[in-house]
Amino acid sequence: MAAMLAIKGPQTLVSARHVLLRQGPWLAGHFITTSARAYHSKLYESADKAIEGIKSGDTLLIGGFGLCGIPENLLKAIARRKDIEQVTAVSNNAGTSDYGLGTLLQSRQIKRMVSSYVGENKEFARQYLGGELEVELVPQGTLAERVRCGGAGIPGFYTLTGVGTQVETGGIPIKYSSDGQQVLIASDPRETKVFGGRKYLMEEGITGDYALIKAWRADELGNMVFKYTANNFNAPMATAGKVTIVEAEEIVPVGELKPNDIHVPGIHVHRVIKGEVYEKRIERLTLRQSTTDTKELPASMKQRIHIIKRAAREFKDGMYVNLGIGMPVLASNHIEPGITVHLQSENGILGMGPFPRPGEVDADLVNAGKESVTVLPGGSCFSSDVSFGMIRGNRVDMTILGGMQVSQAGDLSNWVVPGKIIKGMGGAMDLVAAPNSRVVVTMTHNDKNGNPKILKENSLPLTGVKCVDRIITDKCVFDVVPGKGLLLRELSYGTTVGEIKAITGCGFEVASDVAETY
Repeated sequence: MAAMLAIKGPQTLVSARHVLLRQGPWLAGHFITTSARAYHSKLYESADKAIEGIKSGDTLLIGGFGLCGIPENLLKAIARRKDIEQVTAVSNNAGTSDYGLGTLLQSRQIKRMVSSYVGENKEFARQYLGGELEVELVPQGTLAERVRCGGAGIPGFYTLTGVGTQVETGGIPIKYSSDGQQVLIASDPRETKVFGGRKYLMEEGITGDYALIKAWRADELGNMVFKYTANNFNAPMATAGKVTIVEAEEIVPVGELKPNDIHVPGIHVHRVIKGEVYEKRIERLTLRQSTTDTKELPASMKQRIHIIKRAAREFKDGMYVNLGIGMPVLASNHIEPGITVHLQSENGILGMGPFPRPGEVDADLVNAGKESVTVLPGGSCFSSDVSFGMIRGNRVDMTILGGMQVSQAGDLSNWVVPGKIIKGMGGAMDLVAAPNSRVVVTMTHNDKNGNPKILKENSLPLTGVKCVDRIITDKCVFDVVPGKGLLLRELSYGTTVGEIKAITGCGFEVASDVAETY
């Protein structure tokens, strides 16, 4: 039996016919051979060894989406290194308060986050609003493309995403005072340029000192394969680190990964480890319901179901549709029989299926809301930069998403209440900026205090300008007519035109054929 040979000299080639690649501890700097060909192994013996060289003040690119596909072992190793402080972490979000990247927030090792979504991480939001953490909020698709461009040696690019919002004009808070009352650091305005009569923003590429990546399978050369939606930001970030460190669930011999199956080639990778332990938490375990009986549901949920059932009537046979997190994603439960709708999730799914049954749950398969999902036959999974290329490239026919406010001109606000609710824009700005994609907003007609959410002008920061085509509420359906304003198209059962006028914060026209339809 041939044994693996280790040669310390970097110029030495090993002459051997076969190597048993599964034996022994592998160390970086060793050469391994198969069929008399020599390879430089990138394997390290542990996560602690692999992160050597990371220091305070470094910029870390961290793969993952929520808790899906995060480099668990590498993050734990950094958390053990209390001498690593004041880092800038580039990641779509920061996991949860007690796991993933959130543990580095708890240990106060992060100075600045570059992210698209704060979401439900209360510690993330608390540190941000309390002036303890700098947060540079970036639209999700822009973040993915900035990293992709950084890895491809492209210094910048132009995009429609964020035009007319604070992304363009600047002023998004990056750092608050300790009492949360003052903005000490704010985002800068973007350079703009007109192409084809439309304004675009210039965004700069992102690179990092180190990239921390999670793979499903990898070989000693650093070639990687991801599983389902664990691809997400891992693929583009693997290309943009000066030093890219990969942890994999399984290390396989060179040659076992077929060339056509490799997602990221080893040229981008410098260090590889086999992860010791994988907890692989699911942030929002969601199972398929066995019944559709709504009799026992609370009034708020009945209201939501009422809205989404009407929203489901927007689906047309053959459509490619993106459903926003929360209420919109539930519309997929009400697609009419005989209609085929291809659901796209911006974290990297086309052909998204229903929530799984017990026993079908896979931690590597979640939607944009971090909920466990399935993929239908014929579906596919891909990286976040590829996903947003579909969106910006007008391949998605329709987007259904939630809203906090919509103006009579179709301006949308849905990502922040300054100083109070910090969700982050996520992928919403990218979705509503696609010029040929129909945008449908689902929301309650009024907020919990009875204030109108459909207004003459938005009071909250904008997600998109003149981007909404239709508004579906629990009371009615409005169309946004370009240059004219709102047109009342449908009424919910039991609702009158007079009532709609009383609870809406702007004027509107009434269609001649308006009727109660849902």
